[in-house]
Amino acid sequence: MPFTEILALCMIGAFFIFLLAGIPVAVCLGVTGLVFGYVGFGPMLFSLLPARIFGVITNYTLLALPLFIFMGIMLEKSRIAEDLLEVIGLAMGGLRGGMALAIILVGVLMGAASGVVGATVVTVGLIALGPIINRGYDAGVACGVICASGTLGQIIPPSLVLILLADIMGESVGTLFAAALFPGLLLAGLFVAYVLLLGVIRPDAVPAIPAEERALYTGRDLAVKLVKVVLPPIALIVLVLGSIIGGVAAPTEAASMGALGSIVLALLAGRLSYPVLRDAVRGAFITSAMVFLILIFAQPFGLAFRGLGGERLVQDAFAVVPGGLNGQIFFLMLLLFVLGFFLEWIEISYIALPLFLPIFMQSGVDMAWIAILVAVNLQTSFLTPPFGWALFFLKGVAPPSVRTGDIYRGVIPFIGLQLVGLALVFSFPGLATWLPGAIGW
Repeated sequence: MPFTEILALCMIGAFFIFLLAGIPVAVCLGVTGLVFGYVGFGPMLFSLLPARIFGVITNYTLLALPLFIFMGIMLEKSRIAEDLLEVIGLAMGGLRGGMALAIILVGVLMGAASGVVGATVVTVGLIALGPIINRGYDAGVACGVICASGTLGQIIPPSLVLILLADIMGESVGTLFAAALFPGLLLAGLFVAYVLLLGVIRPDAVPAIPAEERALYTGRDLAVKLVKVVLPPIALIVLVLGSIIGGVAAPTEAASMGALGSIVLALLAGRLSYPVLRDAVRGAFITSAMVFLILIFAQPFGLAFRGLGGERLVQDAFAVVPGGLNGQIFFLMLLLFVLGFFLEWIEISYIALPLFLPIFMQSGVDMAWIAILVAVNLQTSFLTPPFGWALFFLKGVAPPSVRTGDIYRGVIPFIGLQLVGLALVFSFPGLATWLPGAIGW
């Protein structure tokens, strides 16, 4: 094996060692890439680095990221999700598992309105976890539903994952948004079916809201609240997603409309204030800075790995995978699933994924389909212990009575459901490819 390829393997090993030592991801990327690239080729390897970094910070599509992040944080700070959960929960409270179904629907709406997982998990955890446990829900089931529904923002457009995957894979954001719509709703449908099944086989784990509590709202009052609370977010979703998928607006333009729309919703709800706006802007700046810092420091890492012959190593590894193209896709999905136990989705997207994409591009496979498979798989990285971010988010806001073991126990069935959804999208590619083809993307 050539010396440069040995350096490429050592660079990957050093990255994981630094990461496990607690060093920030961006620093791990920059240090390992610059050091090993310099050892292998000297400073000439990085002659393209300024242009690569300039390309990241001037990428017009990536400008949508901070706007969508702001949109999600504004909806969280203005307590729109709180209103949604309350009114939908009361409307479905007569069913066994009705509150859990309401949480899933709120996850769909919040995911489609913002694409920010942390905001949804934290908000729903603060609002709903204590009350539904007090109503008799099993703690594990309650935790699992909140974590899983919060991660729907990873796949339901406008997902931040899809925006980054579009940049990595050279696909349009509108194509991936259209391709992700049915798979995202499929996952939500699997979650709903699981809760309904629990209501049949374990009714004590997901009891209905008591009739006396539901009687506080008459049918007419509840209908009026549903219209007032649910209709505005749906209108925002149609405005943002419809303009992107329909080709009316670019993702960045639609994201700016969404950011403005979230401010308007907060104003209409009577909750727009300087502290709310200040916290939303500050939160969007901090999160966006973290994302872009990783994107920038991923550039020397990627240059060094390719310069040291890392891509050839990956191609050689794929060549010995049995089963042809399907075997290679299965190998990629298995690798991403395992990496999801230890890395966050953004590191997987910008470090691991670009190493394998040339293989699939050369095979002529539909890259939108591959992107949706990757997005569904990356969604599990938010749920898989021990480093699933949704688990950390929920534990941070959970009541003291909720143990970490309850959270881990609760998410296991939903990890299984997501793998079922992944298998369905793999077996039936039309779930991802039909809508983009139908609207001409």
